[in-house]
Amino acid sequence: MAAKPEGTPIWADAMFSDIEGAKNFYGDVLGWTFGESSSEYGNYTQAYANEKAAAAVVPPMPGQEGQSQWCLYFATSDADATAARIRENGGEILMEPMAVGDFGSMCLAREPGGAVFGLWQPGTHEGFEAPMEEPGAYCWGEVFTRERDKPDTFFPAVFGYGAKQMEDDAVDFRIYSIGEDMVLGRMVMTDEFPPEVPSYINVYFTVENCDDAVARATKQGAVLRFGPMTSPFGRFAALSDPQGANFSVIDVTTTEGEMPKTTDVP
Repeated sequence: MAAKPEGTPIWADAMFSDIEGAKNFYGDVLGWTFGESSSEYGNYTQAYANEKAAAAVVPPMPGQEGQSQWCLYFATSDADATAARIRENGGEILMEPMAVGDFGSMCLAREPGGAVFGLWQPGTHEGFEAPMEEPGAYCWGEVFTRERDKPDTFFPAVFGYGAKQMEDDAVDFRIYSIGEDMVLGRMVMTDEFPPEVPSYINVYFTVENCDDAVARATKQGAVLRFGPMTSPFGRFAALSDPQGANFSVIDVTTTEGEMPKTTDVP
């Protein structure tokens, strides 16, 4: 597999205090199956969409217990060099780059606006195998922030992203890209978000039918935060799983309306 360009979303995982509960929930909602837990790596458990690597769940490390949340990792060919750029641009390194066997090297960081993310320098584990259109696959990510200038300065400086601003008076939305490829969105959080909700990166997973996925999720104890709503990008909904981790589901085959106009950001 060709190396993914620097800054491409490459992997996602989440810590759950109740791993079996998480496996049951996401298995039902997204159709995931799960590999064996790796006791050597803290019971890290990989999830598969149609037998292709899609994400992973892991118990919290001692002292790391807290609300569950998804973490999106970005590709790097040199985790140490990217970590240095993160620091130079006002970010914070939460976990120094470290080798994970021969799988690759990881790093955890926080951008100046507060959203946590990871870096992944691939070894034998090359990241997502499931293509974005596969039900259960990672599809998209968005930085939800209250301080737009911080991520808008930080991410292009660290990863070399280009940027386009969506022309929409209702939302403040920016798209980061690598060449012609859109890789990440940035959404300014509105007053609909409770003030205690910090900045975070919201991950979207593909589903065959958004409404059916929402019904399965809420039956399992998830909280519907927004939607379902049909957009030019697909029919989507935002949820919090029973352990509090935020995520979204999207059916990219059901669309409505014209694609919004965007303006290049110099």
